[in-house]
Amino acid sequence: MGTSEQLEKVYECVDALVDFAHRHLKLDERDDDWAHNRLLALLSLDGYSPTSATAGDAPVSTMLHDFCDAAVQAGLFASEESGAYADAVMGILTPRPSQVQDDFLAVERESDSMEAMQWLYDLCVNDSYVKRAQLEANPRFESHGLVVTINTAKPEFKNMSKAASGNSVAGGYPLCTICHANEGFAGRAKSSLRTIPVNLDGESWFWQFSPYGYFNQHGICVNDEHTPMHVDRFTFVKLLDFVDRFPGYFLGCNAALPRIGGSVLAHDHYQGGGERLPMHTAQAWCTFSTGVEDAIVEILDWPGTAVRVVSKSRERIVEISDAIRQSWVSYENAQIGILPEDEDGRRSAVSPSLIITERGYEMSLIFRNNAVSEEFPEGVFHAHPEFWPVKQEPIGLIEAQGLFILPGRLIAQLAAIEDALVNGQELPSQLEEFSIVWDELQRQLGDDRSANRVHEAVQDELGSVCFRILENTAVFKTKELTVEFLENLGFVKE
Repeated sequence: MGTSEQLEKVYECVDALVDFAHRHLKLDERDDDWAHNRLLALLSLDGYSPTSATAGDAPVSTMLHDFCDAAVQAGLFASEESGAYADAVMGILTPRPSQVQDDFLAVERESDSMEAMQWLYDLCVNDSYVKRAQLEANPRFESHGLVVTINTAKPEFKNMSKAASGNSVAGGYPLCTICHANEGFAGRAKSSLRTIPVNLDGESWFWQFSPYGYFNQHGICVNDEHTPMHVDRFTFVKLLDFVDRFPGYFLGCNAALPRIGGSVLAHDHYQGGGERLPMHTAQAWCTFSTGVEDAIVEILDWPGTAVRVVSKSRERIVEISDAIRQSWVSYENAQIGILPEDEDGRRSAVSPSLIITERGYEMSLIFRNNAVSEEFPEGVFHAHPEFWPVKQEPIGLIEAQGLFILPGRLIAQLAAIEDALVNGQELPSQLEEFSIVWDELQRQLGDDRSANRVHEAVQDELGSVCFRILENTAVFKTKELTVEFLENLGFVKE
């Protein structure tokens, strides 16, 4: 046990956290003693001296850091336990799931669904489940029509087997990392996780915000039942149901096949949020009539293979999207390495993504195929090996739409490359795998090696690599092949 001065500091931190919960987490003043006693029990303290400490304007991340530091100094727990204790503290101070759901519905009734989502997001930031301060510190820039980020909060999984193991749960509870049973589960630092129910095509699903936060208000919509990922006609109906209720969000899903994104294939779920990704605003390369007046299909001017179905009719969106899906799933063209299935099962699938615009519903369909070969054992339509130093992980829905999430290790690696370029040195020996990037930077820079110019060149090179990775994922390497595919469905090029 610490000194009286050290314990006084702990009491101040406890009082400040309770005050913060009053201001930002709707803690009722009638629950003050209960909240204090829960926190004291967490620390195995049987005494307490009230202080005048308040939360002030400090963010919750700072307050939790101060709390953990004071508790460690007082000998209440070890430094390496700080994360678990911070999670437990916020689990105590965050409203119960039932209250959160009731409050969400109240905001939705009194205002609208998007105001309710904003309220829930703010709650998840304030209860520290979404670690916005850390996420906002991640590098992010635009290049080659893409958004490139380096995410220090996300572990790097270089192949699907590692990704799958990273999402498994020893002991079988919860069954996976996104099951509803994770709500409040301290074993995976989810004490403050809160969800809201969503009805999709008559099924019970739920929405939660992602702690990784790849983009603004990034979240996942998850089936209440632990059932495998799949994309079928009813997937399009479910996406429509979601955006009808939350028209300010997009929602989409991975192709539900190994090696082409989506590490949690065992549990059906979608991804979405409050940001338009680059592919959502991509221009149409050409447009097709569909035989009905209220629906068109566009081939996107995009490095991957993607089309967009546009209509104000839900029925047309479902009908046309599913016709394209079925045709692609059964498509065969051995000359370009496309087979619909092999001994391991189905190869082809689509990744759909839906938004609402002034034109109506816009359903983007990204064509994916998970074929492998001797030359490309990790995937023919995967990032090719020369780009692995930058990105080796499978390309999922978010990156296929133009927002790249690169591994945190790149921050130090790119800094070393920039330093070498500015100082006229050779590529550091420990970074030899970046030789292609290095050679391209040398040609781009010429004799101008100022720090600002080098930094700009590195960002441009990252965007170029990401663009080429999307070209690697394209199943049709020319737009003419996409035209032929759509014409075979009876669509007419305008």
